[in-house]
Amino acid sequence: MSSGWETVIGLEIHAQLATRSKIFSGAATAFGAPPNAQACLVDLGYPGVLPVLNREAVRMAVRFGLAIGATVAPRSVFARKNYFYPDLPKGYQISQYELPIVSGGAVGIVLEDGTHKRIGVTRAHLEEDAGKSLHEGLGELTGIDLNRAGTPLLEIVSEPELRSARDAVAYMKKIHTLVRYLGICDGNMQEGSFRCDANVSVRRAGAQQLGTRCEIKNLNSFRFVEKAIHYEVGRQVELIEGGGKVVQETRLYDSDRGVTRSMRSKEEANDYRYFPDPDLLPLVLEPAFVEEVRATLPELPDQKAARFVRDHGLSDYDAGVLTASRELADYYEGVLGVLGGEPKLVANWVMGELAGLLNRDGLEIGGSRVGAAGLAGLLKRISDGTISGKIAKEVLEAMWDEGQAADAIIEARGLRQITDTSALEETITQVMAANPGQLGDYRAGKDKLFGFFVGQVMKATAGKANPAQVNELLRRMLAGP
Repeated sequence: MSSGWETVIGLEIHAQLATRSKIFSGAATAFGAPPNAQACLVDLGYPGVLPVLNREAVRMAVRFGLAIGATVAPRSVFARKNYFYPDLPKGYQISQYELPIVSGGAVGIVLEDGTHKRIGVTRAHLEEDAGKSLHEGLGELTGIDLNRAGTPLLEIVSEPELRSARDAVAYMKKIHTLVRYLGICDGNMQEGSFRCDANVSVRRAGAQQLGTRCEIKNLNSFRFVEKAIHYEVGRQVELIEGGGKVVQETRLYDSDRGVTRSMRSKEEANDYRYFPDPDLLPLVLEPAFVEEVRATLPELPDQKAARFVRDHGLSDYDAGVLTASRELADYYEGVLGVLGGEPKLVANWVMGELAGLLNRDGLEIGGSRVGAAGLAGLLKRISDGTISGKIAKEVLEAMWDEGQAADAIIEARGLRQITDTSALEETITQVMAANPGQLGDYRAGKDKLFGFFVGQVMKATAGKANPAQVNELLRRMLAGP
């Protein structure tokens, strides 16, 4: 982007709430059913049917509000948002407008330059999802699948306080982590459970007035969010610098071409003709209900990360990585609990070798082929000197592929470290005798040859020699009698 411009971004994140039934009907919300198999008469908007609010969806919205320090409204109202699309069978969407269930609050993110910033949340409101238009395999026809119609959503609207595409992704990832910690959304972006609309505008650096914004709809991956915003910012700056004007509109991101394209002119709130839904009473929450929900809140990501720094002596970075998902944090603490200490060693192996195997096989931590107790068993053998860190990597791969415990693999393959001092001294003597030239050079002052001798000893012992012992004995024996 050209210098002299400031980007202003606000995100509207749609998190599908993890209820078993829809927000206003008893139809199932399970993913993958045949088209229209999970759309009941309420979802289809048949005359005479009445919506009934899902209590669990309300509980989940309150849970989110409390987690971000927001105000949970004692009284909120459902409204009808009127528009006419083929995938909206009633001709309106039940949402919340003037009186949402959650207002205010904030979440912390780390910016590109490493500084921390609190991003305000304007509101989070309950609403129902629309259906889905299908185009593939239908020729010139369009199919309508109403399985998603009525699926409960929590729309989380940020303040326009994000200033770059990467900051927007950091904020979205933080919300993603949070809703999964809270157990209110599975966060599955491929299935549409977590997606966002990005409102993007630009203004001259130092200007107070916001520029004209464009809304990029239905971004369902962190990578697409970053790429779409990058492109849109560049498009708007180029347009203005070329003497044109940005038109307020809704745009779609074309991931194949890496561009945004116009979808329709952007509607204002009055275009939707919001009014309170006459079929739904105002939602009134008793203080006791809110406090009951508060009592069920888990330790949240920021709290957990702070504890990892305080109690385990980890860096902010390590703590941030390990608390990025609740499952990963639980795995880390599971290993630590069995091992009984060495938090940095555990962190290094969980974030390093274990993460590498997970990435290689496309698995989440919940699908790890080595459990927390299994990894702890391996790390014990590093701590007590049975095997070296290098050999431990070989053992971990074998555990991963064969499903055996570390001790069984170590014994079966004869991988125990050689810690017998006399045996190591004998090997070193043989190495020195086999390399008289290098020995002479080392004793003449070429200290860099020390690494050569370490390598020769490790090679002669097939990597089984205890590295610390080898270093200590070599320094003494290379120095001469």
